Formats: sequence, C-alpha cells, structure tokens
Amino acid sequence: MSPRQVERESAIPHPRETSLLFGHREAETALLAAYRSGRIPHAWLIGGPQGIGKATLAYRMARFVLAHGQPLSSAVQGAEDLAIDPEHAVARQVAASSHGGLLTLERTANDRGVMRTVITVDETRETISFFGSTAAAEGWRVCIVDTVDELNPNAANALLKILEEPPQQSLFLLVSHAPARVLATIQSRCRKLRLRSLTTDEVIAAAATAADLAPTDLALREAAEASEGSVARALTLLGGDALKLQQRTAALLARLPQVDPRELHTLGESLGTSDRVALAAFIDGIDRWIAESLHSDEANANQNLPRLARLAEVWEKIIRAARDTETYNLERKPLVFSVFGWLADATR
Repeated sequence: MSPRQVERESAIPHPRETSLLFGHREAETALLAAYRSGRIPHAWLIGGPQGIGKATLAYRMARFVLAHGQPLSSAVQGAEDLAIDPEHAVARQVAASSHGGLLTLERTANDRGVMRTVITVDETRETISFFGSTAAAEGWRVCIVDTVDELNPNAANALLKILEEPPQQSLFLLVSHAPARVLATIQSRCRKLRLRSLTTDEVIAAAATAADLAPTDLALREAAEASEGSVARALTLLGGDALKLQQRTAALLARLPQVDPRELHTLGESLGTSDRVALAAFIDGIDRWIAESLHSDEANANQNLPRLARLAEVWEKIIRAARDTETYNLERKPLVFSVFGWLADATR
C-alpha cells in the first residue's frame, strides 16, 4: 500500500465520529418525524448500497435520541434535522464508544487479534443484558447493528428474540447492504428505510470531507464519477491504480463464461500481497457485477431461477473467501482464480 493510500485510509473517520450527512434528507426527515410523533417504531432496517452513508445516518439518529430523550420537547419539535453539536457530551461519548445508552454490534477481532468474518451469537446476546440493565440518561437505549448482513444464523436468531419483545424506550437501527436477504422474520419486525445512491456532487462533497481533499481535485471527481453513488467506493478508487484494476476486472467479467488464465495471472499480480485497497477494489467490482446480474435476471425470474440461485450461492462463497484472504493475509492470485472459476461455472 502506498504512503498516500495509508494516509487516506487513516484519515477516514468511523461513522460514529462523523457529524455530517450528505444526501438522504428524505430518510433523515422520516426518522425525525417518527421520533417527533412519540410513537417511533422500535426497529429500523436501513438498507442501500455499500458506502452511501447508512451507518452515518444510524449514528446520527442515535446521537439525537440520546441527546434529546423527550420526543415531545421543544428541542425535538423544533428540530430541522438530526444534527447535534459535535462538542455535545453525547456526541463526544458516542465518538469514544463510551455512552452507556448505545450498544454497537459489529465484527470484532478474536483472541488472536484476527478480525472475525461474522458477528457472533455471544456478541449478539449482549443485547439481552444491555436492554435488561438500568436505562441510560433519559431512559433511551439504542442498538446499532453494522451490518445485520454479517450476523451468523445463531446471532440472527438471538437478535430476533429481543426484537420480538422490545423493552420500552428501545431503538434498533439495523444497517444492511442487501436488506432483501435479511432473515424474513427480522424484516417483518422492522420499519424499512431505503437509502438511494448519492449523486456525483454529493460523493465529491462527502469524500472530500472524509479524506481532507479539495472538492476541485480532478482525481476525486474521476473516482466519484466511477463510484456509482458510493463514497466508500470513491475513496477506494482514488489514486488511479484501483480504478484501472476495476476496469480490468470488469473487462474479464464481460467475457464470462470464457476465462483467460493469462489475464487472471496478470490480474492476480496486480493485487499484490498485502494491498488492502487493491483487494477492496477487486471485490467491489465483482460485487457490483453480481448485483447487476441478479437485478437484470429478476425481470425474468421464472426462466432464470436456476441461474439466480447459482449466482447467489457463488456470491456467498466469494464474500467468505475474500474475508479469509484479508483476515489471514493470504495470497491474492488463488482468490482471483477461484472467483472467476466459480463465476464461469455459474454463468454457463
């Protein structure tokens, strides 16, 4: 990874530290209106493409509720959005992961310091003690799951149990990149909130703020135009090399089920051995291609049902393999051959 890439990655704040939200005014207004009514649904499934601000919106809502615990108060009724001052005590506590009224479920490192590939059932069971404990300031307790897609089956069932009998003044904000694939019983207990992809200008504004770049940066605009509305994707593509890698990946995907081993060797070499940005760009390109293929096949689902099933199964395998490759710092070239082998079989 180049020094510029390392600097860029370290400069990107976690959503819990991000006070600004770009785009999604309609979604923010929906959350505020629901809270202002005094009858807010206890669980929300916030869905949309990766990197568009879903977690940022979830943390923004959590801070607002924890800072303004009375929905009918004048501060809430007169609020125009969910923003609170970054210097507010709640904002500082959330940023430091120290607020007693907020529980976040996300992938963590195991005892060996290796990042897990899923959110475990033991971590999810923390919700039981959390919501059974004495209420935090103003009585509200908020749980953010980032993302619900990463719950293993036992963890999903553990979450479902607490969603079925939610305590008073509890709020669940479930982030999902693929909400349609979330356990149906969890979906049925949530209000769905779908976020759109951002416009190019919104991506530029968000990415410039996150990476401390000038909005007029030409490389930033090029990355934003290729990002398809995802800030995370734009940040990954910054610098040119990642963008070229995605273009090369897209060219190989367009030829499926035909596969050229020489091209795969070249692609595998370009991923390096420890470049997280290159690996992310490769997997992101694969993910987008599969998502587009599944979407196009849905129009003729009866005829394409077997292909849909094969692609969905391969998608799961690729996600697991990519996580293992990143977690254990495995060679990238075998992953490239495996991914294209699976996709070639699925598209024949």
